[in-house]
Order: sequence, then C-alpha cells, then structure tokens
Amino acid sequence: MQTDLDKYFIAIVFEDPLQIEITEMKQFVKNNFNSQGALRSPAHITLKMPFEWKTKKIDLLKQSLNVFVKKQHVFEIELNNFSFFEPRVLFIDVIPNEKLNTLQKELKIHLQQELHLIETDGKFRGFHPHVTIGFRDLKKEQFYSAQKHFIEQTFYCKSLCNSITLLKHDGKIWKIEETFFF
Repeated sequence: MQTDLDKYFIAIVFEDPLQIEITEMKQFVKNNFNSQGALRSPAHITLKMPFEWKTKKIDLLKQSLNVFVKKQHVFEIELNNFSFFEPRVLFIDVIPNEKLNTLQKELKIHLQQELHLIETDGKFRGFHPHVTIGFRDLKKEQFYSAQKHFIEQTFYCKSLCNSITLLKHDGKIWKIEETFFF
C-alpha cells in the first residue's frame, strides 16, 4: 500500500570523529551483547521524537526549520560516562545543560505553532538528553551484562552544537535528510 507520509525525527547529530567513536561503541554492543538497533541511526540526541509528515509538504518543514535555526546560537554539549533505562537501553549521558533544554523546548513550541506538529502518540515524556548505544532488541539478560561492562567504563567529551538535523526513515534505517546550521 502506497502512502503519502514519511517518517522523520529531529536531532543533534554528532560529526566525525565523535560520530565514528560512538558508532564503534554501538558496534561493540552489537558484537558483544547482540543488540544492533542503535546502529540504525547516526549517533545523536533526539530533540523531536519520530513523526509522520506528508511527502509533498517536505519543503514546508525544511523552510520552517531554516527559520528556527536562524534564531539559535552555538553552544557546547558535554557527554559523560554511561547510564541506563532498565531493562533495555544503554546510553552515553549528557551533562545537564540549560542551552540544550532551551533549544529542545523552543523547537517543540516552534513546531506546534508554525506547523501544528504536536505529540499525538502518547509520548509525552520529559526531555532526558542522551546518546543511545544499545536498545529495543537488547534482551534483559544481555542488558544486565552490558550494564555491568559499561558501568565500569569512563567516557567524556565536549562537542559544539551548531546545527540540528532532520532524519528520514527509509524503511530500514534513519538517514540524514538535511542539516540546518545555526
């Protein structure tokens, strides 16, 4: 059945070499804990959960994101160590950051006001920025083994946030549709 809707989400996508380093962590999780779900998207912090958008109106969405980013300013994000959403999700933690929280909140408001794009699927969770390295297909037993491994690991880096990215699902994986620079 053909549909005129595509699936998208909006995120901060990390650039190389950090993108490569986090992808290697995801590959480690796949090889050692049999979870490859996180490899279906580039390393990112989700700003807007997946949503459907009419294919023929993609230019409107992109124009709106271009307007939004013109009001934003570059800031720094710090990633620090690993954490977990039991019993399925492994992630790199993001140090609390008011500029990141404000970016997410302003994007949510912008999308609601300009495009009437609201959370309609019951996903009214609070914003908890993180970078997923294992999830969904991670079995409970494997989760606890991975948790034991990663809780003993350290990781720290700083990264500039100078853009947001629109990602599109191609039926198998999430691909970068367009990046919008501040």
